[in-house]
Amino acid sequence: MNWANPEWLWMLLVLPLIGGSQIWYYTRKKYANLTFSDVKSMKDLPGNWRSHGMWATSAIQLFAVAFIILALARPQEENVTVERSVEGIDIVLALDISSSMLAEDLTPNRLVAVKKIAQEFVDARNSDRVGAVVFAREAVTISPLTLDHNMLKGMLDKVDLGIVSDGTAIGMGLATAVNRIKGSDAESRVIVLLTDGENNAGEIDPMTALELAKAHNIRVYTIGASSTEDTAPYPIDDPIFGRRYHNIKVDIDEGMMTQIAEQTGGSYFRATDNESLRQVYDEIDQLEKSEVEEIRYTDNKDMYAGYLFSGIFLIVLSVLSDKLIFRTILG
Repeated sequence: MNWANPEWLWMLLVLPLIGGSQIWYYTRKKYANLTFSDVKSMKDLPGNWRSHGMWATSAIQLFAVAFIILALARPQEENVTVERSVEGIDIVLALDISSSMLAEDLTPNRLVAVKKIAQEFVDARNSDRVGAVVFAREAVTISPLTLDHNMLKGMLDKVDLGIVSDGTAIGMGLATAVNRIKGSDAESRVIVLLTDGENNAGEIDPMTALELAKAHNIRVYTIGASSTEDTAPYPIDDPIFGRRYHNIKVDIDEGMMTQIAEQTGGSYFRATDNESLRQVYDEIDQLEKSEVEEIRYTDNKDMYAGYLFSGIFLIVLSVLSDKLIFRTILG
């Protein structure tokens, strides 16, 4: 509730003064009296309801004044209608699923961490169409651009090694992502490319894929996902001795990843653990915000009538109570 004339509310501070003056007046007022020779037998008389209601008229008058003051302050009920027009962004996630993604420098390993945090990123893009491509030696599309984010997250959840032959075809992953998004009519088109290695396979090299992205005015953000150490623990399941680990080389072509990002207007990020990977996606989320046009319609409905009529009613009631119910005999 809003108040059109809130300055009138200061008048409420006068009510305690009025109440105090009424108390002072009644305590000093002289009433008619009768003389009795002995009042001992009257001490325990309880009196009647009229004697206990001598303050009712003053109390009713105070409430009447309070309601009238509230009416003068013009209480209003505000109804707001909002029309929103959202200009979404089209985004394709291109994720490396080569065997090295099982390394456990991220928790529990690179692949699981990347899938989980990518799903969180999708959740944050309410108004955007998002698609996904995975790549190893070849690249495949697991979801076209869609607003059905639950379906997309379900597809990401099912991603595992073995969908395609092992290897790291970064150029193929980027080119396939470009192919998925190039026909989009969205104002902003974005690819988020994540890998933990360097290009060692595929029919399209990364520089050719870069030129494709530039030709279609697609911005690419690149992410290198691995620790900054020279090696990372990699699990091997031995049928005889069980699981053991050996260290694999950490080898991300950061120069190439930086070049792809910068030449398309994006940025390169290095994620060395789960939290830094989450921060990378959060930063990309902030960099790529959908434009929201919002029109607000406000309607104010006056509510003073109820307060005014209540005040008038209480004034009439106070007059009637004073003249007809709680009458006193003055001395």
